[in-house]
Amino acid sequence: MASRQKSRQKTRSATTQRLFVLDTNVLMHDPTAIFRFEEHDIYLPMVVLEELDSNKKGISEASRNARQVSRFLDDLMRNASKDEIDGGLPLPSVLSSTGNHGRKPSAGRLFFQTRQLSSALPDYLPGHGSDNVILAQSLALQALHADSRVTLVSKDINLRIKAAVVGVHAEDYYSDKTIEDADILSTGTHSLAADFWDRHSKNIRSWKEADRTFYSVTGPIVSSLQLNQFVFEDSSNGIEATVRKLDGETATLELARDYRSGKHNVWGIGARNREQNFALNLLLDPEIDFVTILGPAGTGKTLLTLAAGLAQTLDTNRFAEIIMTRVTIPLGEDIGFLPGTEEEKMEPWMGALMDNLEVLTKSTAGGNWGRAATNDLLRNRIKIRSLNFMRGRTFLNRFLILDEAQNLTPKQMKALVTRAGPGTKVICLGNIAQIDTPYLTETTSGLTYVVNRFANWPHAGHITLLRGERSRLADYASETL
Repeated sequence: MASRQKSRQKTRSATTQRLFVLDTNVLMHDPTAIFRFEEHDIYLPMVVLEELDSNKKGISEASRNARQVSRFLDDLMRNASKDEIDGGLPLPSVLSSTGNHGRKPSAGRLFFQTRQLSSALPDYLPGHGSDNVILAQSLALQALHADSRVTLVSKDINLRIKAAVVGVHAEDYYSDKTIEDADILSTGTHSLAADFWDRHSKNIRSWKEADRTFYSVTGPIVSSLQLNQFVFEDSSNGIEATVRKLDGETATLELARDYRSGKHNVWGIGARNREQNFALNLLLDPEIDFVTILGPAGTGKTLLTLAAGLAQTLDTNRFAEIIMTRVTIPLGEDIGFLPGTEEEKMEPWMGALMDNLEVLTKSTAGGNWGRAATNDLLRNRIKIRSLNFMRGRTFLNRFLILDEAQNLTPKQMKALVTRAGPGTKVICLGNIAQIDTPYLTETTSGLTYVVNRFANWPHAGHITLLRGERSRLADYASETL
């Protein structure tokens, strides 16, 4: 984080020492934050420790993080004398059982508030809440450490606004960002230039393996490609292929299968546009174990995934069953506790599943009886599970669908993806423009995290769906509202 924050302050001297005052919400958001400031010092006001103590009870992610911060602080203070605490505890880059927390070895010190600092807040700042106490501490530190730049780090936008009003430099916490800007997140596709064949035709060779067609390409385009990325020509008869291998300046491409024609549909569902066709290629590829599909509402994420899952579960028996889960965050006011079993409690959250199953089974032969029999069969092969009970489980030969994945933190995403056992395929669906989890943004979402971290892994693929295919009303609403 410090390296990113220092780059934002290029007008200041590179040798300026910085002192970061951490707000409670930073530590509850990322318990390893105290290890991510490289050579700079950290200051924790006593009110922050009090808030950590009051928030440590519970089973929420924030409560677990509060307890973890306390354990880190206990490790740092173990066997430390009062004089050592007053002089600042050295921050290690590696702690036992926690690994490397910083991008560079930490060389700063951790200071606790060990005495009352006198600093009167301006009269125009009313109240005596914890935010004002932290602001008062920051003002006092500015007066005490005139040779250092004191920076208040907080996830609370309003606290940062108040800090700017009273003259305290404040910043957001950047170190949890997977990327600097969500706009540079990979779409999973690469458009070939109009002169692609002219520039690369001399170095292209092709061959077939069974029903698969491959091309070997050497040229300037290779440096901009990623594994399992889709390349295409923006024309009606242009090539559409997957990048299967990158070896120096040579790329191996495989022609993508076309699921847009009626005879190649998947459980009655065909791709309606290029990106949907690429998504079905990933979902049906036995070499791909992890798929991420992004896109706004109505682009077909859930329908395509369910169709591919049913085809591989019921038709080819590649998977034993489909498991579907999602984060249970309501759009409006919560309706309270729900009765019944785990699956019955999850059903209100699975409206998307039921809607798409209705589409997939509407053409079933045999009338109402045949449709009812098909629905019973599907219910036996599709299981609805809650995220709350995933820890410790291992899924073997399952088609695991994680819906609304943009609401997961990177830590929660890791806990879920590591549930996959042999033969399991994990599909994460979501729209990073619709995040409902507090303190999560497009750049810090667990979905963004895995898209970025799994790039160039041979057994992972990503695609962003762009065009809505739900209805002309839904498409117009998405564009104009």
